Amino acid sequence: MTEKALPVAVIGAGPVGLAAAAELLERGLTPIIFEAGETAAAAVASWGHIRLFSPWQYDVDTAARRLLAGTGWQEPDAETLPTGAELREQYLQPLAAVPAIAAALHTSTRVLAVSREGLDKTCSAGREGTPFLIRTRDGDGTVTDYRARAVIDASGTWHTPNPLGQAGLPAIGEAEAISAGLITGPLPDVAGRDRARFAGKHVLVVGAGHSAANTLLELGTLAEQEPGTRISWAIRSTSAAGVYGGGDLDGLPARGALGSRLSALVEGGQIQLHTSFTITGFKVSDTLAVLGTTPSGEKQLDVDLLVPATGFRPDLGMLREIRLELEPAVEAPRELGPLIDPEFHSCGTVEPHGAKLLSHPEKDFYIVGMKSYGRAPTFLMATGYEQVRSIAAALAGDQRAADDVQLVLPETGVCSTDLGSSCDAPADGGSVVSCCAAEPDPELAAAACCSAPEPKFLGIPTGLAHGRSAQPGA
Repeated sequence: MTEKALPVAVIGAGPVGLAAAAELLERGLTPIIFEAGETAAAAVASWGHIRLFSPWQYDVDTAARRLLAGTGWQEPDAETLPTGAELREQYLQPLAAVPAIAAALHTSTRVLAVSREGLDKTCSAGREGTPFLIRTRDGDGTVTDYRARAVIDASGTWHTPNPLGQAGLPAIGEAEAISAGLITGPLPDVAGRDRARFAGKHVLVVGAGHSAANTLLELGTLAEQEPGTRISWAIRSTSAAGVYGGGDLDGLPARGALGSRLSALVEGGQIQLHTSFTITGFKVSDTLAVLGTTPSGEKQLDVDLLVPATGFRPDLGMLREIRLELEPAVEAPRELGPLIDPEFHSCGTVEPHGAKLLSHPEKDFYIVGMKSYGRAPTFLMATGYEQVRSIAAALAGDQRAADDVQLVLPETGVCSTDLGSSCDAPADGGSVVSCCAAEPDPELAAAACCSAPEPKFLGIPTGLAHGRSAQPGA
């Protein structure tokens, strides 16, 4: 089989991976899709109880829509906000069931490594004309090598959350606390399948993004129904104003209401907020002792359960034999990194980008979707769709279409509330710097950076508590 007759490997069958497959099929290219989960969009099922902030009109890829149109699929109402479960059941699962995609989809198949056939990373001669080699392991433990003409890595970051400790490192005792079941996974279903785990317990939520806010609000509702349920919240920033957002001024009503409700719970005492709290360690017994530093000295919080809402980072281990060129701070493709670095871009839009900005020294290899943003938290699902449209065009030889990247998104006129950071010391002696103006007061800073419009988020913006931010010390 010649290299051009080989399929294009797509790693991950989430929203962007399935969109990549649809875009490739529309271009006459053959995808082969590897999904570690038992079904397509397995990671989405983990946060199925979460409602997206963006309505259906921004959640469906255009090529996927055209592919589904011939199956009798009924597109949901464009203005409705779906939950993760609805996104999966009403769009992603029907898309995965389209015969052309179903035939290419390998579930329960984890990619172990990506390389070039017969060549390691150091070999240059004939590299660009050599097929990719994708090594996988299926649910039975069978290891198989596949050949591909190109690779699109849409594997996401869901399974690699940021650690809870300072300086981007796990806190001492963090692994033991996870093993003991005292630290949960991200975005637990507090009001649903995980309810018994939280009822009547003292729960600490750590993080300063929308995932933290969602979990805190669910815990607030649970506390009203289950006596003895206590809620604590720890953030590194000096103020939670960035998480509360724009309230009634927020262009996304669902998001503005979320911030307003959270603020009311804190002010009413239902949530005990601990600001300027940096976790340094854990001690495990029947309960969890959370050790941290604050401006007033060492502090210990004794809780029954901790929910991490600290954002995610990419797992690059399987790409060790691929020639990557990553921006060193956020671990995104080098040319994309400066456009999305949340230390400087926590508000406003990210420029549309496609194959050109996502390319690496390894020809025809691309990282897309959430993973393409590395440690930056502001990824948009619609952005991922435009990424793979451009890449499919490039792989099909239509460079003009590949370079014509466009993304039409609504203006919301508010800043990102995803203000977490692993920067443990404030810049310039402790001053707070906003992304669009220098304001000494955190609440003013949150309001001041709204001169640029912000597009709608993928519905579970997790923040990057313990990642990077425009608010030093956040």
